[in-house]
Amino acid sequence: MSTNESIVSQYSELRREMVEQIARHAQLAAHETGKGILSETVLEAMNTVPRHEFVPVEMRAYAYCDSPLPIGYEKTISQPYIVALMTDLLDLQAEDRVLDVGTGLGYQAAILAKLAERVYTVEILEELSDGARRRITEQGSINVEFLVGDGSKGWPKHAPFDKILVAAAPDLIPTPLLGQLKPGGRMVIPAGIADAQQLMLVEKNEKGQLNVEEILPVRFSSLTVSH
Repeated sequence: MSTNESIVSQYSELRREMVEQIARHAQLAAHETGKGILSETVLEAMNTVPRHEFVPVEMRAYAYCDSPLPIGYEKTISQPYIVALMTDLLDLQAEDRVLDVGTGLGYQAAILAKLAERVYTVEILEELSDGARRRITEQGSINVEFLVGDGSKGWPKHAPFDKILVAAAPDLIPTPLLGQLKPGGRMVIPAGIADAQQLMLVEKNEKGQLNVEEILPVRFSSLTVSH
C-alpha cells in the first residue's frame, strides 16, 4: 500500500469511528432531543464527506474528534454530532432545495449536497466562501451555489426554500428567513444570547403558521450581519 493509500485508509477508519461516536452521542442526548437514533442516510453522508478537507491544514489531526474546531476569522466548524443532528432534524428529501446560512469552509453544505437536490449557501466573509467553493468543487459536488452576503437576509432570488439550516446564532430568528421558508418546510437554527443559546426547530404548516420547538442548549458563533 502506498503512503497516500495508507493515509486515505486511515482517514476512512477515523470517519467510521466518528460516525459510531455520533450514534452513541445521539443515544445519550435522546432525553433532550427526542432523537436517540439518527437517520441512516444522514450517518452515511457523515461517513462519506471527508471532514479533514474542510478544516485548516493544522487542524487535520483533530478533524474526526467530536468537537468544534477553529477555521479562522473567529469562526468554527461545528461539532460532528451537532452537524448530524441539525441535518437529521431537517428531514431532508431528495427533491429539496435548501438554504444553508453560514457556509464557513463548506462542511455542512457538503453534507446537505449529498441529501438534497440543490443547496444555496450564504457566507458573509468572502475568504471563507472562496475556500468553501474550492473544497466543495474538489469533492465533486455540482449542486451547490454560493453567495457572499448577510445570511440573516437569506437569498431572496432563490426563495422560497423547502428547508433552511443556520450554522451561526442570531439573538432572535431573522424575519426574512421565516418568510423564505416554504409552507410545509422546516428550519433548524441556533438562537439566543451567547450563554443562553438554544437549537430551535421551526416548522411552517401549509397555512403558513409557525411552530417553534427548543431542542437543546448549544454554543455557536454569533451570526454576523451587515449594517
